[in-house]
Amino acid sequence: MLLSDFLRHELNLTGTHVGCEHGSCGACTILMDGAAVRACIMFAVQADGHALTTVEGLSADPDKLHPLQAAFREAHALQCGYCTPGFLMTLVPFLEENPQPDEAAIRDVLSGNICRCTGYQNIVDAVLLAARK
Repeated sequence: MLLSDFLRHELNLTGTHVGCEHGSCGACTILMDGAAVRACIMFAVQADGHALTTVEGLSADPDKLHPLQAAFREAHALQCGYCTPGFLMTLVPFLEENPQPDEAAIRDVLSGNICRCTGYQNIVDAVLLAARK
């Protein structure tokens, strides 16, 4: 069973989306031991013994948004929202490693995530906003 299917169907963690089932769109991105990985190209058994974080666990306080989620909201960095969890899970470790990124670095890390609804400028703006806070 794929990790994305296990998360969605066995654990009911439906924030992890499946867009391409080939690891190329980024919608299924989660954190494994703090690193961004594609859940649609991993077997669930490969995650055994590893710390996993999905978008549902991004905020330490379930009643509050993670700072990056808040920045996405403030910068209007989403439309339909389908790709948003994958973007967030890609960007969290990126910001931890690059707390003051420039636009070129942000665009580079975003190149592995696809959004079909909107342009990427608001997403870039959200990352810059989150980095300032």
